[in-house]
Amino acid sequence: MVGVFNKGDMAVYPAHGVGEIQSIEKRIVGDLEQAFYIMKIIDTSMVVMIPTKNSESVGLRGIISSSEADRVFDILKDRDVKIAAQPWNQRYRQYMEKIKTGSVFKIAGVLRDLYLLKEDKDLSFGERKMLDTAKNLLMKEIALANKVQEDQVAKDIDRIFQN
Repeated sequence: MVGVFNKGDMAVYPAHGVGEIQSIEKRIVGDLEQAFYIMKIIDTSMVVMIPTKNSESVGLRGIISSSEADRVFDILKDRDVKIAAQPWNQRYRQYMEKIKTGSVFKIAGVLRDLYLLKEDKDLSFGERKMLDTAKNLLMKEIALANKVQEDQVAKDIDRIFQN
């Protein structure tokens, strides 16, 4: 899934989400000429420059396949998980690290855990915000993978967690 991207390709940049490669440009940095992917993040319209030679090490990757999207839903449906009793700020840091990896499967685990936690207690402000972030990241990528609208993915996710 990691590889060379072309103008117009959709990709995932960890912790920022899904974006479109708008161009590949050469820039002088110091004494070196380097190539950069110029990527516009869909959700925020933020434009980021990612050195092409470092794209793999920073986690830039292609959109998941529809079969991988099915695995995401399997993770969300898994209720056989134990959520460790720990202070919310510790849990927040651990979940944030998982989100920053850009792994759709780790993000799905975070979303599932936060939904399950929400059934037992009120989430902190940070945890509620993280739940929204994780859901947003998954919705965008799954919608692209399955070629459906984001609101349909949102409904599918919500249906999983309705009691």
